[in-house]
Amino acid sequence: MSEIKRKRGRKPNSNNRAKEETLDSPSTTAMDDVFSVANVELVPNQSPPAAIAEHHPRRGRPKKLKTEEKPPPPTRVSSAGLSRPSENGGDFNGVIPGGDSIGAGPAVARVVPAMDAVVKVFCVHTEPNFSLPWQRKRQYSSSSSGFVIGGRRVLTNAHSVEHYTQVKLKKRGSDTKYLATVLAIGTESMLTVDDDEFWEGVSPVEFGDLPTLQDAVTVVGYPIGGDTISVTSGVVSRIEILSYVHGSTELLGLQIDAAINSGNSGGPAFSDKGNCVGIAFQSLKHEDVENIGYVIPTPVIVHFIKDYEKNGAYTGFPILGVEWQKMENPDLRMAMGMKSDQKGVRIRRIDPTAPEYKFLKPSDIILSFDGVDIANDGTVPFRHGERMGFSYLVSQKYTGDSAAIKVLRDSKILNFNMDLATHRRLIPSHNKGRPPSFYIIAGFVFSTVSVPYLRSEYGKEYEFETPVKLLEKLLYSLPQSPDEQLVVISQVLVADINIGYEEIVNTQVHAFNGKPVKNLKSLADMIVVLRSKTAKAATLDILATHCIPSAMSDDLKK
Repeated sequence: MSEIKRKRGRKPNSNNRAKEETLDSPSTTAMDDVFSVANVELVPNQSPPAAIAEHHPRRGRPKKLKTEEKPPPPTRVSSAGLSRPSENGGDFNGVIPGGDSIGAGPAVARVVPAMDAVVKVFCVHTEPNFSLPWQRKRQYSSSSSGFVIGGRRVLTNAHSVEHYTQVKLKKRGSDTKYLATVLAIGTESMLTVDDDEFWEGVSPVEFGDLPTLQDAVTVVGYPIGGDTISVTSGVVSRIEILSYVHGSTELLGLQIDAAINSGNSGGPAFSDKGNCVGIAFQSLKHEDVENIGYVIPTPVIVHFIKDYEKNGAYTGFPILGVEWQKMENPDLRMAMGMKSDQKGVRIRRIDPTAPEYKFLKPSDIILSFDGVDIANDGTVPFRHGERMGFSYLVSQKYTGDSAAIKVLRDSKILNFNMDLATHRRLIPSHNKGRPPSFYIIAGFVFSTVSVPYLRSEYGKEYEFETPVKLLEKLLYSLPQSPDEQLVVISQVLVADINIGYEEIVNTQVHAFNGKPVKNLKSLADMIVVLRSKTAKAATLDILATHCIPSAMSDDLKK
Protein backbone atom coordinates (compact mmCIF):
# COMPACT_ATOMS: atom_id res chain seq x y z
CA MET A 1 0.00 0.00 0.00
CA SER A 2 1.45 3.31 -1.04
CA GLU A 3 2.11 5.93 1.58
CA ILE A 4 -0.30 8.81 1.98
CA LYS A 5 1.24 12.27 1.90
CA ARG A 6 0.11 14.51 4.72
CA LYS A 7 0.12 18.21 5.26
CA ARG A 8 2.28 19.73 7.96
CA GLY A 9 0.71 20.09 11.32
CA ARG A 10 -0.38 17.95 14.19
CA LYS A 11 0.33 14.26 13.81
CA PRO A 12 -2.91 12.25 13.66
CA ASN A 13 -3.49 9.43 16.07
CA SER A 14 -3.40 5.81 15.04
CA ASN A 15 -7.17 5.46 14.82
CA ASN A 16 -7.54 8.32 12.34
CA ARG A 17 -4.65 7.00 10.30
CA ALA A 18 -6.30 3.61 10.05
CA LYS A 19 -9.48 5.22 8.79
CA GLU A 20 -7.59 7.23 6.18
CA GLU A 21 -5.78 4.19 4.91
CA THR A 22 -8.98 2.24 4.67
CA LEU A 23 -10.99 4.95 2.92
CA ASP A 24 -8.48 7.09 1.09
CA SER A 25 -5.49 4.91 0.21
CA PRO A 26 -5.33 3.82 -3.43
CA SER A 27 -6.37 0.26 -4.17
CA THR A 28 -5.93 -1.57 -7.44
CA THR A 29 -9.40 -3.08 -7.36
CA ALA A 30 -11.13 0.17 -6.41
CA MET A 31 -9.28 2.16 -9.07
CA ASP A 32 -10.15 -0.40 -11.75
CA ASP A 33 -13.82 -0.15 -10.80
CA VAL A 34 -13.84 3.64 -10.87
CA PHE A 35 -12.05 4.01 -14.19
CA SER A 36 -13.77 1.16 -15.99
CA VAL A 37 -15.49 1.77 -19.31
CA ALA A 38 -18.85 1.18 -17.69
CA ASN A 39 -18.38 4.18 -15.37
CA VAL A 40 -16.62 6.65 -17.66
CA GLU A 41 -18.41 8.00 -20.69
CA LEU A 42 -16.15 7.56 -23.71
CA VAL A 43 -16.72 8.68 -27.28
CA PRO A 44 -14.60 6.26 -29.34
CA ASN A 45 -12.46 7.68 -32.05
CA GLN A 46 -13.15 5.71 -35.19
CA SER A 47 -10.03 7.04 -36.99
CA PRO A 48 -7.59 4.31 -38.18
CA PRO A 49 -4.40 3.77 -36.18
CA ALA A 50 -2.30 5.12 -39.03
CA ALA A 51 -3.98 8.47 -38.83
CA ILE A 52 -3.33 8.59 -35.12
CA ALA A 53 0.35 7.90 -35.71
CA GLU A 54 0.55 10.74 -38.20
CA HIS A 55 -0.78 13.25 -35.70
CA HIS A 56 1.14 11.86 -32.72
CA PRO A 57 4.56 10.59 -33.91
CA ARG A 58 6.66 8.69 -31.40
CA ARG A 59 10.41 8.31 -31.14
CA GLY A 60 12.20 5.15 -32.25
CA ARG A 61 11.01 2.38 -34.46
CA PRO A 62 7.29 2.49 -35.07
CA LYS A 63 5.36 -0.39 -33.60
CA LYS A 64 3.98 -2.87 -36.12
CA LEU A 65 0.30 -3.40 -36.07
CA LYS A 66 -0.96 -6.94 -35.68
CA THR A 67 -3.44 -7.79 -38.36
CA GLU A 68 -5.22 -10.24 -36.13
CA GLU A 69 -6.03 -7.59 -33.49
CA LYS A 70 -9.69 -6.83 -33.35
CA PRO A 71 -10.89 -3.24 -33.12
CA PRO A 72 -12.43 -2.15 -29.82
CA PRO A 73 -16.08 -3.06 -29.40
CA PRO A 74 -18.47 -0.51 -30.86
CA THR A 75 -20.21 1.81 -28.49
CA ARG A 76 -23.94 1.78 -28.14
CA VAL A 77 -26.16 4.41 -26.61
CA SER A 78 -28.27 3.34 -23.67
CA SER A 79 -31.63 4.79 -22.76
CA ALA A 80 -29.99 7.12 -20.26
CA GLY A 81 -27.94 8.83 -22.95
CA LEU A 82 -24.68 7.25 -21.75
CA SER A 83 -22.37 5.34 -24.08
CA ARG A 84 -21.05 1.92 -23.20
CA PRO A 85 -19.68 -1.13 -25.06
CA SER A 86 -21.94 -3.81 -26.41
CA GLU A 87 -22.13 -6.85 -24.15
CA ASN A 88 -21.32 -9.39 -26.81
CA GLY A 89 -18.36 -7.40 -28.12
CA GLY A 90 -19.74 -7.48 -31.65
CA ASP A 91 -21.70 -5.10 -33.82
CA PHE A 92 -24.80 -3.63 -32.29
CA ASN A 93 -27.70 -2.51 -34.45
CA GLY A 94 -30.80 -1.33 -32.68
CA VAL A 95 -33.11 1.50 -31.92
CA ILE A 96 -32.84 3.86 -28.99
CA PRO A 97 -36.17 3.82 -27.13
CA GLY A 98 -38.05 6.76 -28.55
CA GLY A 99 -35.04 7.80 -30.63
CA ASP A 100 -33.18 7.08 -33.87
CA SER A 101 -31.72 3.81 -35.03
CA ILE A 102 -28.00 3.32 -34.72
CA GLY A 103 -25.58 1.01 -36.44
CA ALA A 104 -21.98 0.02 -36.15
CA GLY A 105 -20.68 3.38 -37.31
CA PRO A 106 -19.49 6.26 -35.12
CA ALA A 107 -21.65 6.50 -31.99
CA VAL A 108 -22.55 9.77 -30.34
CA ALA A 109 -24.32 9.96 -26.98
CA ARG A 110 -27.86 11.15 -27.55
CA VAL A 111 -30.39 12.44 -25.06
CA VAL A 112 -33.37 10.14 -24.82
CA PRO A 113 -36.59 12.00 -25.68
CA ALA A 114 -38.14 10.67 -22.44
CA MET A 115 -35.94 13.16 -20.61
CA ASP A 116 -38.08 15.93 -22.07
CA ALA A 117 -40.85 14.64 -19.80
CA VAL A 118 -38.78 15.48 -16.70
CA VAL A 119 -39.81 18.87 -15.30
CA LYS A 120 -38.58 21.13 -12.56
CA VAL A 121 -41.03 21.77 -9.72
CA PHE A 122 -41.06 25.14 -7.95
CA CYS A 123 -43.09 25.31 -4.77
CA VAL A 124 -43.79 27.99 -2.18
CA HIS A 125 -44.50 26.42 1.22
CA THR A 126 -46.26 27.97 4.19
CA GLU A 127 -46.07 25.55 7.09
CA PRO A 128 -48.37 25.76 10.11
CA ASN A 129 -46.83 26.82 13.39
CA PHE A 130 -47.79 23.94 15.65
CA SER A 131 -46.42 25.66 18.74
CA LEU A 132 -48.53 28.76 18.00
CA PRO A 133 -51.36 27.08 16.07
CA TRP A 134 -53.27 30.28 15.29
CA GLN A 135 -50.57 31.45 12.89
CA ARG A 136 -48.25 30.14 10.18
CA LYS A 137 -44.50 30.22 9.70
CA ARG A 138 -42.65 32.40 7.24
CA GLN A 139 -43.06 31.11 3.69
CA TYR A 140 -40.10 29.60 1.88
CA SER A 141 -39.40 28.28 -1.59
CA SER A 142 -38.04 24.94 -2.79
CA SER A 143 -37.27 23.25 -6.08
CA SER A 144 -37.47 19.57 -6.92
CA SER A 145 -38.10 17.31 -9.87
CA GLY A 146 -41.10 15.61 -11.45
CA PHE A 147 -42.13 13.91 -14.66
CA VAL A 148 -45.11 13.70 -16.97
CA ILE A 149 -47.34 10.61 -16.93
CA GLY A 150 -50.47 9.75 -18.87
CA GLY A 151 -53.69 11.70 -18.50
CA ARG A 152 -52.07 15.15 -18.53
CA ARG A 153 -50.63 14.62 -15.07
CA VAL A 154 -47.27 15.17 -13.41
CA LEU A 155 -45.87 12.97 -10.67
CA THR A 156 -43.49 14.10 -7.93
CA ASN A 157 -42.83 13.39 -4.25
CA ALA A 158 -45.28 14.31 -1.53
CA HIS A 159 -42.81 16.36 0.50
CA SER A 160 -42.01 18.39 -2.64
CA VAL A 161 -45.41 20.12 -2.39
CA GLU A 162 -46.25 19.64 1.30
CA HIS A 163 -48.01 22.68 2.81
CA TYR A 164 -47.96 24.30 -0.63
CA THR A 165 -49.19 27.78 -1.34
CA GLN A 166 -48.23 27.88 -5.00
CA VAL A 167 -46.76 25.24 -7.34
CA LYS A 168 -45.19 25.95 -10.74
CA LEU A 169 -43.66 23.63 -13.32
CA LYS A 170 -40.95 24.31 -15.87
CA LYS A 171 -40.17 22.08 -18.83
CA ARG A 172 -36.69 21.28 -19.99
CA GLY A 173 -35.35 23.96 -22.32
CA SER A 174 -38.28 26.29 -21.60
CA ASP A 175 -38.19 29.74 -20.03
CA THR A 176 -41.82 29.66 -18.87
CA LYS A 177 -43.14 28.50 -15.51
CA TYR A 178 -46.68 27.13 -15.58
CA LEU A 179 -49.04 27.20 -12.61
CA ALA A 180 -49.98 23.71 -11.45
CA THR A 181 -52.88 22.28 -9.48
CA VAL A 182 -52.32 19.60 -6.82
CA LEU A 183 -54.69 16.67 -7.33
CA ALA A 184 -53.61 14.29 -4.58
CA ILE A 185 -50.86 13.87 -1.98
CA GLY A 186 -49.80 10.53 -0.52
CA THR A 187 -46.41 8.86 -0.66
CA GLU A 188 -46.20 10.74 -3.94
CA SER A 189 -48.16 13.72 -5.20
CA MET A 190 -50.02 14.21 -8.46
CA LEU A 191 -50.24 17.54 -10.28
CA THR A 192 -51.84 18.89 -13.42
CA VAL A 193 -51.56 22.05 -15.54
CA ASP A 194 -54.54 23.74 -17.19
CA ASP A 195 -52.47 25.53 -19.84
CA ASP A 196 -52.51 23.46 -23.06
CA GLU A 197 -49.16 24.93 -24.10
CA PHE A 198 -47.43 23.01 -21.33
CA TRP A 199 -48.39 19.64 -22.84
CA GLU A 200 -47.24 20.42 -26.36
CA GLY A 201 -44.36 18.24 -27.52
CA VAL A 202 -44.20 16.22 -24.29
CA SER A 203 -44.64 12.46 -24.29
CA PRO A 204 -45.57 10.76 -21.01
CA VAL A 205 -43.12 8.44 -19.31
CA GLU A 206 -43.89 4.73 -19.50
CA PHE A 207 -43.49 2.55 -16.43
CA GLY A 208 -41.45 -0.63 -16.45
CA ASP A 209 -41.38 -3.75 -14.31
CA LEU A 210 -39.72 -4.00 -10.93
CA PRO A 211 -35.96 -4.30 -11.59
CA THR A 212 -33.70 -7.00 -10.23
CA LEU A 213 -30.40 -6.73 -8.40
CA GLN A 214 -27.52 -5.23 -10.40
CA ASP A 215 -29.88 -3.78 -13.00
CA ALA A 216 -28.62 -0.44 -14.29
CA VAL A 217 -30.65 2.63 -13.30
CA THR A 218 -30.30 6.26 -14.30
CA VAL A 219 -31.71 9.01 -12.08
CA VAL A 220 -32.73 12.18 -13.92
CA GLY A 221 -33.64 15.43 -12.19
CA TYR A 222 -32.65 18.93 -11.18
CA PRO A 223 -30.41 18.63 -8.09
CA ILE A 224 -28.43 21.39 -6.45
CA GLY A 225 -25.28 22.55 -8.18
CA GLY A 226 -26.85 23.89 -11.35
CA ASP A 227 -30.05 24.81 -13.18
CA THR A 228 -29.97 22.31 -16.05
CA ILE A 229 -31.00 18.68 -16.02
CA SER A 230 -28.67 16.22 -14.32
CA VAL A 231 -28.10 12.52 -14.97
CA THR A 232 -26.52 10.07 -12.52
CA SER A 233 -26.22 6.34 -13.05
CA GLY A 234 -25.83 3.30 -10.82
CA VAL A 235 -27.25 -0.13 -10.14
CA VAL A 236 -29.94 -1.61 -7.94
CA SER A 237 -28.12 -2.83 -4.85
CA ARG A 238 -31.02 -3.91 -2.61
CA ILE A 239 -34.77 -4.53 -2.73
CA GLU A 240 -36.66 -4.70 0.56
CA ILE A 241 -39.32 -3.13 2.76
CA LEU A 242 -38.13 0.37 3.67
CA SER A 243 -39.27 2.99 6.15
CA TYR A 244 -40.63 6.02 4.29
CA VAL A 245 -39.55 9.15 6.15
CA HIS A 246 -42.39 11.40 5.00
CA GLY A 247 -45.29 8.99 5.35
CA SER A 248 -43.89 7.21 8.43
CA THR A 249 -44.88 3.93 6.83
CA GLU A 250 -43.08 0.84 5.56
CA LEU A 251 -43.39 -0.06 1.88
CA LEU A 252 -41.37 -1.71 -0.84
CA GLY A 253 -38.31 0.31 -1.86
CA LEU A 254 -35.18 0.13 -4.00
CA GLN A 255 -31.70 0.96 -2.78
CA ILE A 256 -29.34 2.23 -5.48
CA ASP A 257 -25.80 3.53 -5.52
CA ALA A 258 -26.48 6.46 -7.84
CA ALA A 259 -26.07 9.92 -6.32
CA ILE A 260 -29.38 11.39 -5.08
CA ASN A 261 -29.01 14.94 -3.83
CA SER A 262 -31.35 17.70 -2.76
CA GLY A 263 -33.49 18.60 -5.75
CA ASN A 264 -33.39 15.09 -7.24
CA SER A 265 -36.44 14.24 -5.17
CA GLY A 266 -39.38 13.43 -7.41
CA GLY A 267 -37.26 12.70 -10.46
CA PRO A 268 -37.66 9.42 -12.35
CA ALA A 269 -35.23 6.51 -12.30
CA PHE A 270 -34.96 4.94 -15.75
CA SER A 271 -33.95 1.40 -16.64
CA ASP A 272 -31.60 0.62 -19.51
CA LYS A 273 -34.72 0.09 -21.65
CA GLY A 274 -35.87 3.67 -21.13
CA ASN A 275 -38.80 2.84 -18.84
CA CYS A 276 -39.38 4.45 -15.47
CA VAL A 277 -38.77 1.99 -12.62
CA GLY A 278 -39.14 4.39 -9.70
CA ILE A 279 -39.01 7.86 -8.17
CA ALA A 280 -36.01 9.18 -6.24
CA PHE A 281 -37.23 10.22 -2.81
CA GLN A 282 -34.60 9.98 -0.05
CA SER A 283 -30.97 9.17 0.67
CA LEU A 284 -29.00 7.89 3.64
CA LYS A 285 -26.77 10.54 5.20
CA HIS A 286 -24.15 9.07 7.52
CA GLU A 287 -20.43 9.46 7.93
CA ASP A 288 -19.87 5.74 7.34
CA VAL A 289 -21.86 5.38 4.10
CA GLU A 290 -21.55 6.73 0.58
CA ASN A 291 -23.94 6.88 -2.36
CA ILE A 292 -26.91 5.13 -0.77
CA GLY A 293 -30.10 6.43 -2.30
CA TYR A 294 -33.65 5.12 -2.23
CA VAL A 295 -36.24 4.91 -4.98
CA ILE A 296 -40.00 4.40 -4.76
CA PRO A 297 -40.57 1.42 -7.10
CA THR A 298 -43.28 1.09 -9.73
CA PRO A 299 -45.63 -1.17 -7.67
CA VAL A 300 -46.00 1.61 -5.08
CA ILE A 301 -46.38 4.26 -7.79
CA VAL A 302 -49.02 2.30 -9.70
CA HIS A 303 -50.89 1.65 -6.45
CA PHE A 304 -51.01 5.39 -5.76
CA ILE A 305 -52.24 6.21 -9.28
CA LYS A 306 -54.91 3.50 -9.33
CA ASP A 307 -56.05 4.47 -5.83
CA TYR A 308 -56.65 8.03 -7.02
CA GLU A 309 -58.42 6.90 -10.20
CA LYS A 310 -60.60 4.47 -8.26
CA ASN A 311 -61.64 6.71 -5.36
CA GLY A 312 -61.07 10.22 -6.71
CA ALA A 313 -58.66 10.83 -3.83
CA TYR A 314 -55.75 9.16 -2.07
CA THR A 315 -56.99 6.72 0.57
CA GLY A 316 -53.65 5.19 1.55
CA PHE A 317 -52.13 1.74 1.88
CA PRO A 318 -54.04 -0.71 4.09
CA ILE A 319 -52.19 -2.69 6.75
CA LEU A 320 -53.08 -5.32 9.30
CA GLY A 321 -53.89 -3.58 12.57
CA VAL A 322 -51.90 -6.07 14.64
CA GLU A 323 -48.55 -6.28 16.38
CA TRP A 324 -46.83 -9.62 15.84
CA GLN A 325 -43.72 -11.45 16.92
CA LYS A 326 -41.50 -14.03 15.22
CA MET A 327 -41.90 -17.73 15.97
CA GLU A 328 -38.32 -18.84 15.44
CA ASN A 329 -37.99 -20.33 18.92
CA PRO A 330 -38.92 -24.07 18.87
CA ASP A 331 -40.18 -24.04 22.46
CA LEU A 332 -42.47 -21.11 21.69
CA ARG A 333 -43.89 -22.95 18.68
CA MET A 334 -44.51 -26.01 20.83
CA ALA A 335 -46.24 -23.91 23.48
CA MET A 336 -48.55 -22.43 20.84
CA GLY A 337 -49.53 -25.91 19.61
CA MET A 338 -47.83 -25.63 16.25
CA LYS A 339 -46.93 -28.78 14.34
CA SER A 340 -43.52 -29.34 12.80
CA ASP A 341 -44.78 -28.44 9.33
CA GLN A 342 -46.59 -25.27 10.42
CA LYS A 343 -45.03 -21.83 10.25
CA GLY A 344 -46.29 -18.35 11.00
CA VAL A 345 -46.17 -15.35 13.33
CA ARG A 346 -47.90 -14.76 16.67
CA ILE A 347 -50.27 -11.84 17.28
CA ARG A 348 -49.37 -9.81 20.35
CA ARG A 349 -51.85 -6.91 20.21
CA ILE A 350 -54.71 -5.84 17.97
CA ASP A 351 -55.76 -2.28 17.24
CA PRO A 352 -59.29 -1.87 18.68
CA THR A 353 -60.21 0.44 15.80
CA ALA A 354 -59.07 -2.00 13.08
CA PRO A 355 -61.46 -4.39 11.27
CA GLU A 356 -59.25 -7.31 12.34
CA TYR A 357 -60.30 -6.71 15.97
CA LYS A 358 -63.61 -8.48 15.27
CA PHE A 359 -61.97 -11.66 13.99
CA LEU A 360 -58.51 -12.10 15.45
CA LYS A 361 -57.37 -12.56 19.04
CA PRO A 362 -54.04 -12.20 20.84
CA SER A 363 -51.85 -15.35 20.59
CA ASP A 364 -53.40 -16.32 17.25
CA ILE A 365 -50.81 -17.63 14.80
CA ILE A 366 -51.13 -16.13 11.31
CA LEU A 367 -50.24 -19.00 8.98
CA SER A 368 -50.94 -17.45 5.58
CA PHE A 369 -52.24 -14.31 3.88
CA ASP A 370 -54.26 -14.69 0.67
CA GLY A 371 -52.98 -18.23 0.24
CA VAL A 372 -49.29 -17.35 0.67
CA ASP A 373 -47.62 -19.16 3.58
CA ILE A 374 -45.80 -16.95 6.10
CA ALA A 375 -42.46 -18.11 7.52
CA ASN A 376 -41.54 -18.03 11.19
CA ASP A 377 -39.54 -14.84 10.63
CA GLY A 378 -42.51 -13.07 9.02
CA THR A 379 -41.29 -13.30 5.41
CA VAL A 380 -42.84 -14.71 2.26
CA PRO A 381 -41.28 -15.83 -1.06
CA PHE A 382 -40.78 -12.88 -3.37
CA ARG A 383 -38.69 -13.87 -6.37
CA HIS A 384 -36.02 -16.42 -7.04
CA GLY A 385 -33.53 -16.19 -4.20
CA GLU A 386 -35.43 -13.37 -2.47
CA ARG A 387 -37.83 -13.10 0.45
CA MET A 388 -39.89 -10.16 1.62
CA GLY A 389 -41.80 -9.19 4.74
CA PHE A 390 -45.42 -10.32 4.45
CA SER A 391 -46.55 -6.71 4.87
CA TYR A 392 -45.67 -6.45 1.16
CA LEU A 393 -48.69 -8.64 0.39
CA VAL A 394 -50.93 -6.39 2.46
CA SER A 395 -49.63 -3.24 0.75
CA GLN A 396 -50.67 -4.64 -2.65
CA LYS A 397 -54.30 -4.38 -1.56
CA TYR A 398 -56.50 -1.28 -1.62
CA THR A 399 -58.58 0.20 1.17
CA GLY A 400 -61.79 -1.79 1.46
CA ASP A 401 -60.45 -4.90 -0.29
CA SER A 402 -60.98 -8.25 1.36
CA ALA A 403 -58.23 -10.72 2.25
CA ALA A 404 -58.20 -14.39 3.23
CA ILE A 405 -56.29 -15.01 6.46
CA LYS A 406 -55.57 -18.44 7.92
CA VAL A 407 -54.82 -18.57 11.64
CA LEU A 408 -54.06 -21.23 14.23
CA ARG A 409 -56.02 -20.89 17.47
CA ASP A 410 -55.99 -23.52 20.21
CA SER A 411 -54.44 -26.03 17.76
CA LYS A 412 -57.35 -25.47 15.34
CA ILE A 413 -57.04 -23.87 11.90
CA LEU A 414 -59.51 -21.06 11.23
CA ASN A 415 -60.09 -19.16 7.99
CA PHE A 416 -61.33 -15.58 7.91
CA ASN A 417 -62.32 -13.24 5.12
CA MET A 418 -61.96 -9.67 6.32
CA ASP A 419 -61.87 -6.18 4.88
CA LEU A 420 -58.68 -4.13 5.11
CA ALA A 421 -58.40 -0.52 6.22
CA THR A 422 -55.69 2.07 6.75
CA HIS A 423 -54.04 2.25 10.14
CA ARG A 424 -54.84 5.15 12.46
CA ARG A 425 -52.36 6.07 15.18
CA LEU A 426 -53.13 7.79 18.44
CA ILE A 427 -50.41 10.31 17.59
CA PRO A 428 -50.62 10.76 13.79
CA SER A 429 -47.45 11.12 11.75
CA HIS A 430 -48.77 14.16 9.86
CA ASN A 431 -51.89 16.32 9.61
CA LYS A 432 -52.45 15.67 5.87
CA GLY A 433 -52.23 19.36 5.06
CA ARG A 434 -54.83 20.44 7.60
CA PRO A 435 -54.02 23.23 10.11
CA PRO A 436 -53.61 22.17 13.75
CA SER A 437 -56.53 22.27 16.16
CA PHE A 438 -56.50 24.46 19.28
CA TYR A 439 -58.77 25.90 21.94
CA ILE A 440 -57.99 28.79 24.33
CA ILE A 441 -59.75 29.55 27.58
CA ALA A 442 -58.42 31.86 30.35
CA GLY A 443 -54.95 31.67 28.80
CA PHE A 444 -54.82 27.86 28.74
CA VAL A 445 -53.94 26.70 25.21
CA PHE A 446 -55.30 23.22 24.52
CA SER A 447 -54.00 21.37 21.46
CA THR A 448 -53.66 17.87 20.01
CA VAL A 449 -50.38 15.97 19.77
CA SER A 450 -48.97 14.87 16.42
CA VAL A 451 -45.49 14.14 15.12
CA PRO A 452 -45.24 17.64 13.54
CA TYR A 453 -46.25 19.10 16.91
CA LEU A 454 -43.50 17.15 18.71
CA ARG A 455 -40.98 18.18 16.06
CA SER A 456 -42.00 21.82 16.50
CA GLU A 457 -41.70 21.62 20.29
CA TYR A 458 -38.55 19.51 20.64
CA GLY A 459 -36.72 19.82 17.31
CA LYS A 460 -35.49 17.17 14.86
CA GLU A 461 -34.32 14.98 17.73
CA TYR A 462 -37.83 14.84 19.19
CA GLU A 463 -37.56 11.05 19.60
CA PHE A 464 -34.90 11.69 22.25
CA GLU A 465 -36.06 15.03 23.68
CA THR A 466 -39.78 14.35 24.11
CA PRO A 467 -40.89 13.64 27.71
CA VAL A 468 -41.18 9.94 28.47
CA LYS A 469 -44.93 10.07 29.06
CA LEU A 470 -45.62 11.49 25.61
CA LEU A 471 -42.98 9.31 23.98
CA GLU A 472 -44.61 6.20 25.42
CA LYS A 473 -47.91 7.27 23.86
CA LEU A 474 -46.19 7.80 20.52
CA LEU A 475 -44.47 4.42 20.40
CA TYR A 476 -46.83 2.01 22.14
CA SER A 477 -50.34 3.38 22.71
CA LEU A 478 -53.25 2.34 20.49
CA PRO A 479 -56.42 4.41 20.02
CA GLN A 480 -59.49 2.95 21.72
CA SER A 481 -61.95 4.67 19.37
CA PRO A 482 -61.73 6.10 15.84
CA ASP A 483 -62.04 9.71 17.03
CA GLU A 484 -59.68 9.53 20.03
CA GLN A 485 -57.00 12.24 20.29
CA LEU A 486 -54.20 12.99 22.74
CA VAL A 487 -55.06 16.41 24.19
CA VAL A 488 -52.46 18.49 26.05
CA ILE A 489 -52.14 21.92 27.60
CA SER A 490 -49.59 23.28 25.18
CA GLN A 491 -48.81 26.39 27.23
CA VAL A 492 -50.39 28.99 29.48
CA LEU A 493 -50.55 32.59 28.24
CA VAL A 494 -49.80 34.55 31.39
CA ALA A 495 -52.62 36.69 32.82
CA ASP A 496 -53.95 37.68 36.23
CA ILE A 497 -56.56 34.94 36.12
CA ASN A 498 -54.05 32.09 35.81
CA ILE A 499 -51.37 33.09 38.31
CA GLY A 500 -49.51 30.04 39.55
CA TYR A 501 -50.10 27.96 36.40
CA GLU A 502 -47.42 29.53 34.21
CA GLU A 503 -45.12 26.48 34.28
CA ILE A 504 -47.58 24.04 32.74
CA VAL A 505 -46.23 22.90 29.37
CA ASN A 506 -47.27 19.90 27.25
CA THR A 507 -49.24 18.23 30.00
CA GLN A 508 -51.82 15.65 28.97
CA VAL A 509 -55.47 16.28 29.84
CA HIS A 510 -57.12 13.04 30.98
CA ALA A 511 -60.46 14.36 32.33
CA PHE A 512 -62.47 17.54 32.90
CA ASN A 513 -64.60 17.71 36.04
CA GLY A 514 -64.33 13.93 36.33
CA LYS A 515 -65.42 13.24 32.75
CA PRO A 516 -62.87 11.55 30.43
CA VAL A 517 -61.58 13.68 27.58
CA LYS A 518 -61.83 11.70 24.33
CA ASN A 519 -60.71 14.45 21.97
CA LEU A 520 -60.33 18.22 21.76
CA LYS A 521 -63.87 18.71 20.43
CA SER A 522 -65.42 17.01 23.46
CA LEU A 523 -63.25 19.07 25.82
CA ALA A 524 -64.26 22.33 24.12
CA ASP A 525 -67.95 21.39 24.37
CA MET A 526 -67.64 20.68 28.12
CA ILE A 527 -65.80 23.96 28.74
CA VAL A 528 -68.30 26.05 26.77
CA VAL A 529 -71.16 24.77 28.92
CA LEU A 530 -69.42 25.71 32.20
CA ARG A 531 -67.59 28.84 31.07
CA SER A 532 -68.04 31.75 33.49
CA LYS A 533 -68.29 35.41 32.62
CA THR A 534 -64.95 36.10 34.34
CA ALA A 535 -63.17 33.47 32.24
CA LYS A 536 -64.84 34.76 29.07
CA ALA A 537 -63.74 38.36 29.72
CA ALA A 538 -60.19 37.27 30.60
CA THR A 539 -60.00 35.21 27.42
CA LEU A 540 -60.98 38.17 25.25
CA ASP A 541 -58.30 40.33 26.87
CA ILE A 542 -55.65 37.62 26.34
CA LEU A 543 -56.63 37.20 22.69
CA ALA A 544 -56.33 40.95 22.12
CA THR A 545 -52.97 41.13 23.91
CA HIS A 546 -51.42 38.35 21.83
CA CYS A 547 -53.17 39.30 18.56
CA ILE A 548 -54.94 35.94 18.35
CA PRO A 549 -57.88 36.10 15.94
CA SER A 550 -60.03 33.40 17.54
CA ALA A 551 -60.21 31.30 20.68
CA MET A 552 -60.63 28.06 18.70
CA SER A 553 -59.64 26.63 15.34
CA ASP A 554 -62.10 26.44 12.47
CA ASP A 555 -62.57 22.67 12.71
CA LEU A 556 -63.95 23.03 16.25
CA LYS A 557 -66.49 25.64 15.15
CA LYS A 558 -68.30 23.24 12.85
